[in-house]
Amino acid sequence: MSRVDPVSPQSAVLRRWLSIVGIGEDGIDALSPVARGLISDAEIVFGGKRHLALATALIRGAARPWPSPFDRAADEVMAQRGRPVCVLASGDPFVYGVGTVLAHKIDPAEMLAVPAPAAFSLAAARLGWPLPDTAQVSLHGRALDLVRPHLQPGMRILALTSDRDCPAELARLLAATGFDASAFIVLEALGGKRERIRATTAGKFDLREIDDLNVVAIKVKAGPGARVIARAAGLPDGMFEHDGQITKREIRAITLSSLAPRRGELLWDIGAGSGSVAIEWMLADPSLRAIAIERRPDRAARIRRNAAAFGVPGLEVVEGEAPGGLGRLPQPDAIFIGGGADDALDAVRSMLRVGGRLVVNAVTLETEALLLARYAVLGGELTRLAITRADAVGPKTGWRPAMPVTQWTWTKS
Repeated sequence: MSRVDPVSPQSAVLRRWLSIVGIGEDGIDALSPVARGLISDAEIVFGGKRHLALATALIRGAARPWPSPFDRAADEVMAQRGRPVCVLASGDPFVYGVGTVLAHKIDPAEMLAVPAPAAFSLAAARLGWPLPDTAQVSLHGRALDLVRPHLQPGMRILALTSDRDCPAELARLLAATGFDASAFIVLEALGGKRERIRATTAGKFDLREIDDLNVVAIKVKAGPGARVIARAAGLPDGMFEHDGQITKREIRAITLSSLAPRRGELLWDIGAGSGSVAIEWMLADPSLRAIAIERRPDRAARIRRNAAAFGVPGLEVVEGEAPGGLGRLPQPDAIFIGGGADDALDAVRSMLRVGGRLVVNAVTLETEALLLARYAVLGGELTRLAITRADAVGPKTGWRPAMPVTQWTWTKS
């Protein structure tokens, strides 16, 4: 009896029990012969009600609408493992689509995906916008605040929305933050018979009867005082809501450099205050995650507001005092302690991943003495940071020094 090598192309084909077929508003007419065959040959076809209706002429097996809530979808597909199963998806299944969800649980060698043009591709084709130079953001079932970091003068944005109400809400967000003159284009039901494209500006948005299937294209124009989130670390303190408990911008820029964020990493910001360090950590790359630990409820609420205002609503806020309860959190790749180092330092140091970075800022002599002692035993880097700003001295101007900060940076080996 011949044996098939489990990693050979032949065995991969034999194991592909699951097909994922992208379908657009133009329905089965635009599908390739391969895609049509995968739908027709499947014993079970999963999809949204709209997708199943579009493909109904090809479906010979059982049609299964997605469950509600959608969280159970991957498990329902996995329960049919080994049978010919087809999943219908919108456009490209791996552009904010169901393909990504399934790939977390199913080996890609067991799948055969046949994508159709994504909504972003169709929108870019209608507008003549080069996709590599265009920000692509999904607001489908996600916070509108995610668009905020992309609001840069001259930037082109394609935003996939949730429903007919989302464009108006997005226009209001832009108008409220100084981008009301931005070109605002709503592209509806792309690729189908109901396709429609209408243009206005964010500040004059008055479109009605918008199709639930829509993409919003924005050409950003910043007005005077627009809330533009700079791309470099060390954002102005005045952009944050705070009560004085904030790592000042120059110190914050150096702190982010010392934390050295790398793609996909998790930060613990202990004694987060306004959340400024955690927020700028997350702004450095969309893959970065952060947990802000803050004992005061009023400050924790302020952190949440700041996170939304800076377009990183995924910042997790934990109310409590370190180190209690930290053991239940995901293990961090980096830790910043801006307050409460005396009680938390040794405990949190042990919680870091190997290769993780710990950065502690001290302004009091007591905390500085603690850092000096740990530096003497554990090594790392010790830096004194002093900032002096020009300020009024009577009718003239002089230099006014801020409190110096002692920073200890240590990497776990």
